Amino acid sequence: MTTFDDRESAFENKFAHDEEMKFRAEARRNKLLGLWAAELLGKTGEAANEYAISVVKADFEEAGHEDVVRKVAGDLGDIADADTIRAKMDELLKVAKDQLVKEH
Repeated sequence: MTTFDDRESAFENKFAHDEEMKFRAEARRNKLLGLWAAELLGKTGEAANEYAISVVKADFEEAGHEDVVRKVAGDLGDIADADTIRAKMDELLKVAKDQLVKEH
């Protein structure tokens, strides 16, 4: 392999790692968001965990995170609006990234 090939391979590996970490952070954020929303809905224990998983699954409906916002906003009704949910998502993404960094 040439130096160029080595650099190209390293770049591709870094890109793949970064994309995996982004995916994991967003999934973790969605789970944390689900647990937050579950608490607002009065869910605890297994019911809260099941709800959090449903929020994670909602993210696979379409590209972006608006599908998650729509699901949680619909479930919360008057408890929290879409802007509040988006702000919470931003906050929880930082928490999720910190958690993932500490795990590695």
